[in-house]
Amino acid sequence: MDDRGTIAVGQASHAWVSGQLARAWGNRRFGPVEPYEEVCLAAEQHDVGMARWDLAPSRNPDTGLPHSFIEMPLAVHLGLWRAGPPRLLTQCRYAALLVSMHGRRLYEVRDLSKLDAADVQAVHAFLAERRAFEQRLLASLLADQATSASATDQLLARNSQLLWIWDFISLALVLDWAPCKAKSVPTAVAAEDLRLAPTADPGRCTLEPWPFRADTVVLRCEGRRLPRGYDDEQALQDALERAPWETIEFELSPGRDGR
Repeated sequence: MDDRGTIAVGQASHAWVSGQLARAWGNRRFGPVEPYEEVCLAAEQHDVGMARWDLAPSRNPDTGLPHSFIEMPLAVHLGLWRAGPPRLLTQCRYAALLVSMHGRRLYEVRDLSKLDAADVQAVHAFLAERRAFEQRLLASLLADQATSASATDQLLARNSQLLWIWDFISLALVLDWAPCKAKSVPTAVAAEDLRLAPTADPGRCTLEPWPFRADTVVLRCEGRRLPRGYDDEQALQDALERAPWETIEFELSPGRDGR
């Protein structure tokens, strides 16, 4: 949000930033992304379940703006995360598995003590469904000579954590969280924390230590400019239809310690 209003960035465009991070990732210190295409696809499409919803999002009555992913009702959020992995399954089993693992992890770390009994039960049912879905996909990948080497517990855990980190960095850029820290980032030999820091230039941040191949990384996403909140659902949808699109660009560079 700025003095001209709010840029509504859909989850799928935020996920696009995650995919750009994935494709730029990897050097001697942080190791490669493997299997490259499958993992990058998972990063880029990890919010595929929300793509259609983002075209006509529901209205947050407190702001008059679209519900963000952390504001939407639990049942809606669960439904969107149920929908995502099966849609991605039409492209790639490995990517669908990573996205399912990502959605499950989001709810495994959620504080269920703040939910009522019915919502807790809904979360437990969702987690059980995800685990069953993942077991079926894992069995299929392990039975396939072309994918079995990439479906080990160790590599899946590494790639799941990479997706978690790219998701975090993308959100940190889009939502202006810097300075902040991405914790337990997989490297070539272990794990370490990354520090994202703002600079004097809007849209530019430093990342330390540096996990990319190139000396700088430029990322972009798109959103619709809303000058204010709206009084009802129809007014919001009409405004979104008319809202001008804007491209948001971010630039990452190494921190003080360089590469």
